[in-house]
Amino acid sequence: MPGPSAPAPGTAGLHVLDCGHFDAGRCRSCAWLGRAYDDQLAGKQAVTRELVDRPGLRWLPPVVSRPEGFRNKAKMVVAGSVDTPTLGILDPVGGGIDLRDCALHTPGIVAALPVLGALVTRAGLTPYDVTSSAPVTQRGELKHVLVTEAPSGRLMVRLVVRSTATEARVRKHLPWLTAELPPLRVVTLNVQPEHRAVLEGDREIVLTEADTLPMQVNGLTLHLRPRSFFQTNTEVAAALYRQARDWVADLAPRRVVDLYCGVGGFALHLAAAGRTVTGIEISADAIASAERSRDEAALPGELRFVVGDATAPEHAALIDEADLVVVNPPRRGLGPELSRRIEESGPPHVLYSSCNPQTLARDLADLASYAPVRAQVLDMFPQTPHSEVLVLLRRQGAWPGQYG
Repeated sequence: MPGPSAPAPGTAGLHVLDCGHFDAGRCRSCAWLGRAYDDQLAGKQAVTRELVDRPGLRWLPPVVSRPEGFRNKAKMVVAGSVDTPTLGILDPVGGGIDLRDCALHTPGIVAALPVLGALVTRAGLTPYDVTSSAPVTQRGELKHVLVTEAPSGRLMVRLVVRSTATEARVRKHLPWLTAELPPLRVVTLNVQPEHRAVLEGDREIVLTEADTLPMQVNGLTLHLRPRSFFQTNTEVAAALYRQARDWVADLAPRRVVDLYCGVGGFALHLAAAGRTVTGIEISADAIASAERSRDEAALPGELRFVVGDATAPEHAALIDEADLVVVNPPRRGLGPELSRRIEESGPPHVLYSSCNPQTLARDLADLASYAPVRAQVLDMFPQTPHSEVLVLLRRQGAWPGQYG
């Protein structure tokens, strides 16, 4: 796996990805597709530094990505007919555009999508018609096909359906599917009955014996349940966790609180050297995954996970006692309430992982007692203007490390 600032295999500085769908105007999801990779990376660094830069802030070299074949999750809208389904996106009038050959997906996903298209026909899974608005005229059952690939090549497939009407048919053809896709580990039906732009529903029916997809990252195994969030770029996510682990080793905190901990990526990497680490996450599924990963890893630190809202006041005591607070919020950022709570509690250091430099800059303004001391751009999302940014903040007057 590439080091934090080394080009990933297959990366060329002047590389421009060719895509017939983009050239024909069928898909414009990759807004920066026509730009050379070096130009993309420079643009992301410039925007991020303009928003985040402060006196004394040390910028590390950026973490680069493969420009293609990096995306470990496919979110495919199903359209067309049973005999000729499309897996991809919708055009402006609701027709299907097939993107099974999308170059961003990992090779295992690209190989799996034609088989899943064949499953639609074989099992008679009628694609859902988004153009029908009244309940009485709504037609079809299968809305989305979601596929995740682990570094091992194992796959998780989720079929998002309007109801459970297709469950028996999918179960009937499951032996065929597993024979055609040997890497397949988890298959589920996700029930999403609403006629609106919602990717998935609250009910998940697991059809296989296995209910988690093991993701191997830096020698740790993170168990993903069907509705768990994980970064879409496994190699860059691994670099993100390694950098966090190295920075925290320099600080040597005893007590760490990981807000928005998800499946435990940061917490598991930091639970070493006898540290006490507490992860907080609102998703019970994610916490169950984190606990399973923790139990298998047998880490030396004291690591516990709590189901709860990271912004809730009841976690204030944990933040008060922390030497380090790790935050990895959604795109909306921390917001003024949580930023104020961190300000009032005053932990010596905050490690902030952000997928949105705009909300990061806003939160840094709210965290007025903290100065950014280290930062790094990680290109989690090539071919787009988006990136991940890791920033280490030190409270004014705090020692660089070695807590007493």
